[in-house]
Amino acid sequence: MRQWLEGLEARKGLDHLTDASRRLVLGSYGILLALMLYRGLLVTTDGNPLVPLVAFVLPLVLFLPSIIARRPRGHAWLSFVSLLYFTQGVMVATLPGQGLRGTAEALVSLALFTGCMGYARFRSRQLRAG
Repeated sequence: MRQWLEGLEARKGLDHLTDASRRLVLGSYGILLALMLYRGLLVTTDGNPLVPLVAFVLPLVLFLPSIIARRPRGHAWLSFVSLLYFTQGVMVATLPGQGLRGTAEALVSLALFTGCMGYARFRSRQLRAG
């Protein structure tokens, strides 16, 4: 895997790979955030209706400063958090009538994981080289 990534870096260049992974992070982050907002609004509770919304959205929003500041370490941590959303999406996909929503959540969180890991690697190398 390491050799493949180093070959990809040599062929495409760090600038191109960093920009491509950044676009993937921004797109998948926005879609996952929208899916979690929608899911938080669907869940009903007897108490405060904002609790499910905050529970689904807060972990993503906490990483917004790292995304805006383009910090590789924050992207690496976000990739690990995205795996929780992947697991949740797979579990939701097994529920009757929720297959499409769960599959979408799992795929988008997998894209976020891939983009974040790529960005963390390529941006770190970019910063070390420059």
